[in-house]
Amino acid sequence: MGLNPTIFKMPEDKPPTRYRGRFAPSPTGPLHFGSLVAAVGSFLEARSRGGEWLVRMEDLDRPRTVPGAADDILRTLDIFGLHWDGEMMVQSARNEAYRAALAEMEKLGAVYPCACTRKEIADSVVSGIDGPVYPGICRAGLPEGRTPRAMRVHTDSRPVGFDDALQGRISQNLETQVGDFVVRRADGLFAYQLAVVVDDAEQAITHVVRGADLLDSTPRQIYLQELLSLPTPAYLHLPVAVNERGEKLSKQTLAPAVNLANTVAQLCEVLAFLNQAPPEELKNVDLDDFWQWAIAHWRADHLPAVRSRQLSGI
Repeated sequence: MGLNPTIFKMPEDKPPTRYRGRFAPSPTGPLHFGSLVAAVGSFLEARSRGGEWLVRMEDLDRPRTVPGAADDILRTLDIFGLHWDGEMMVQSARNEAYRAALAEMEKLGAVYPCACTRKEIADSVVSGIDGPVYPGICRAGLPEGRTPRAMRVHTDSRPVGFDDALQGRISQNLETQVGDFVVRRADGLFAYQLAVVVDDAEQAITHVVRGADLLDSTPRQIYLQELLSLPTPAYLHLPVAVNERGEKLSKQTLAPAVNLANTVAQLCEVLAFLNQAPPEELKNVDLDDFWQWAIAHWRADHLPAVRSRQLSGI
């Protein structure tokens, strides 16, 4: 399936605005090839449209944050010529914004406290998109003698869908396929689903280009956007790079960091992975000439319409 150019645009009921994209890495380790794919894809889609490209450091999950990783990621982006616009947003500094969003949902009666442990949820007999579907134990109120742990959002049975510019129509029944999902965790940290919605609105993001590993969570984000009366960006989910075992390249699967000494050759590998057909001689140009060629020749309609793609040699 090819990209439908009529889909990847802001809804017609919204006024036209300048393209604003973003790259939002988590500082859990150095950039690897998979994260470079997301960075390059989002960068080229923005620059080829004459738009802005922002960077947001998603360090909300502090237990997984590696000291020094954020600075390392920013240095790597700079070395690869992936220069961003404006100031970088840092999620760990935005708890007040997330708290305000949660308070708004409390006013709407859209969230409730949950006392369930992971084991209790894991015992659910219904399997959904991201594991067991929350069985709704605390939906009607906390069981007697239980202490609240997390905060969950009420879901309903209406389908939540969107047209992804590359992956096509995605629709979910959140109530049956996900269940009431967490917006504030038991450890007090705000959940990614809430934070990303608040941050995209704050940064006026019009287009989200990211990995397809986040495709199935997008309906949850759209659901929260609607609850909070926030705009919904257009979405394009790029194929995720996987190893020969079909595992997403990540710190957990021991994906090697990108090579800072051979930037153009690696960027050409990214273009080839994204079906952009870089000529062999492009590997021998300097970084500025590479980006000039890549921006001028970027074709979103050539992107592979798959959720994952194996990277040879990994």
